[in-house]
Amino acid sequence: MYKNPFKLLRDLLPVAPLQIGTVTDMTGGVATIDLMGSGTAQARGSATVGDHVFFRDGLIEGQAPNLTVELIDV
Repeated sequence: MYKNPFKLLRDLLPVAPLQIGTVTDMTGGVATIDLMGSGTAQARGSATVGDHVFFRDGLIEGQAPNLTVELIDV
């Protein structure tokens, strides 16, 4: 059976990880987000300054719970 070449190619590419961060600035629908480890990112969507959000591929996917984050290096 013939398979879709585009789907086969997409299946080879990695899926973008779901990240979490705190919104520090919101300008024109674009949020600046402080990442939990270090660094910043920008994502489109609706949020307010101080919100914890889940985001992936430059899009805010929703609110994240306000929990303590523990980073463990392996």
